[in-house]
Amino acid sequence: MAADFGPLYEDLRALMLRSAPGMVVTTDTDGELQMVARWRHRLKPNAPMWFGKVQRGKAYVSYHLMPLYLSQDLLAQVPEALNRRKRGKTCFAFKAADPALFADLARLTEACAAAFAAPI
Repeated sequence: MAADFGPLYEDLRALMLRSAPGMVVTTDTDGELQMVARWRHRLKPNAPMWFGKVQRGKAYVSYHLMPLYLSQDLLAQVPEALNRRKRGKTCFAFKAADPALFADLARLTEACAAAFAAPI
């Protein structure tokens, strides 16, 4: 039987919305939230710069932060406990709520949003 990640998705969705107020929501459905920066991608002038995404999947809820891909300084701010949740360079996977990890994730998301407040 597949797990019901609805409440977990809602918690992580709310965390991203709360922690990245300067970003623009482009998709907000029952299982996916996508946000972009308020500036254009340098290599794709007709596209906004992607900031992050929360997505409910079959095995876990993923939480993506694109600024981690572009900044070694931000990548260095990822706490070790949160690092163990990484899938790739910018994605964190969660199967259950964890208040301590969510506090770390909120701080990291705030730092990413501050970095993406203006073009880098």
